[in-house]
Amino acid sequence: MKKLFVLALMFSGITGFVISPWIQGQSAAPAVAKGKDLVSYRDVVKKVLPSVVSIEAKAKPMRLKEQGPKRKNQGQDNPQIPEAFRKFFEEFKKRGGEDGPDDSQGGFGSGFIVESNGIIVTNNHVVEGSDKVEITLNDGRKFTSIEIKGDPKTDLAIVKINAKNLPALEFGDSDASEIGDRVLALGAPFGLTGSVTSGIISAKGRSLRLNFYEDFLQTDAAINPGNSGGPLVNLDGQVIGVNSAIKTRSGGFQGVGMAITSNLTKTIKEQLLKNGIVRRGYLGVAIKDIEDEQVAMKLGLKNPKGVIITQVMDDGPAGKGGIQSGDIIIEVAGKIIKDSKDLQFSVAALPLGQASEFKLVRDGKELKVSVTIVEQPKQFGMSRLNPKSPENPSIEGETNLDKLGVEVGQLNEELADKFGYKSGTNGVVIIKMDRESLGYKAGLRVGMVITKVDKKEIKSSSEVKTLTDKANYDEGVLFQVQTSDGSKDYILVKKS
Repeated sequence: MKKLFVLALMFSGITGFVISPWIQGQSAAPAVAKGKDLVSYRDVVKKVLPSVVSIEAKAKPMRLKEQGPKRKNQGQDNPQIPEAFRKFFEEFKKRGGEDGPDDSQGGFGSGFIVESNGIIVTNNHVVEGSDKVEITLNDGRKFTSIEIKGDPKTDLAIVKINAKNLPALEFGDSDASEIGDRVLALGAPFGLTGSVTSGIISAKGRSLRLNFYEDFLQTDAAINPGNSGGPLVNLDGQVIGVNSAIKTRSGGFQGVGMAITSNLTKTIKEQLLKNGIVRRGYLGVAIKDIEDEQVAMKLGLKNPKGVIITQVMDDGPAGKGGIQSGDIIIEVAGKIIKDSKDLQFSVAALPLGQASEFKLVRDGKELKVSVTIVEQPKQFGMSRLNPKSPENPSIEGETNLDKLGVEVGQLNEELADKFGYKSGTNGVVIIKMDRESLGYKAGLRVGMVITKVDKKEIKSSSEVKTLTDKANYDEGVLFQVQTSDGSKDYILVKKS
């Protein structure tokens, strides 16, 4: 079976990327509302197209990487292939090839005018790493700009050009759009400027884990590489999304396109214009969704809603406010929290320097804490901690947990060093596993420290042996575990 990719919709250059996926109101449509079948989109296109631009980003000079072995030519030398398509496939090969991208090149994408004085919205990945961009308007005029402001956490950016009285598009309310509403996607797929395609909204609230903050509209309007940053509009000609990515097996459109919602875009645009950056609230935690009703029940939740705190950062607002690893956040400032996306957006929008109320569940009991939110560090969410490489340490209290297919040992200084834990950390660590075992299939892994079994705290290998031997795996046993970066998680081990 061919591999499924998520493809950022930029035409070429260093900021294009291909990665594997990790993988409600009513919009106005006057022609339909009047009971007439819409036989043409010409009026909408005439209104919108003059505001759509093409963007060519000029990359900052960088030393080229040493090139590795080249892949075989896959037909792009065929003289019958148009130049625009040939250029795309060359860059597609570079992005997926062993030699990596060519750092001397820029990228090509789309954008749209949102203010008549020259403010343009696009994707951050179109302009990222560039010190200037060339903007081509629909009427052929060209502008060069160095006024570029981006937000990599949402993949949105704005560019300012020195122009006046430009045709600007109006933002619509993406929350008011519904699945089934007709939409148009505009941009420059494969460098073919001024292209328009039609479709419907296929789904809302999608997340592909491409960006730290995501709220995608899914559409079947045909969008391809080069459409990045172009508008997705409703039949009133209002922008309800910014074309951003596609899910594909071939590198081209296969019916699943993603657009960043207009409501998120408006918020980011206003902050970039005002501050040049996006200021967000910071809680100082790592989080995980509750995805299993049985896990929720064992944690004392009334329904499988809320977010597990897997790690509390040192000296962060959450720790100072009394939030602990293993807590479940169910409400923030009066807003019910359903999942991690809810929590991320809610915390980001909280007032900085002011106390906000959080409702938690801890050991099956509800409690409230007050947390003073600070500004999110610039690099938060942009990198991950890596554990140390193991050597051959001495093992104390080595014990086989036969029912789990797991071998554990008491966490001493050598084991702590092996698995990347801080000096002085105590507990029972998993040192070996059978990949066909019940524990491995549930999600337990070598290097995890077992801290609780069905809410009972673990202090020794013999203690965890006693509890796991007598546990009922038909009903499911809840393990609380910790990893070397301080994250805590819940894993339900149950026979299928």
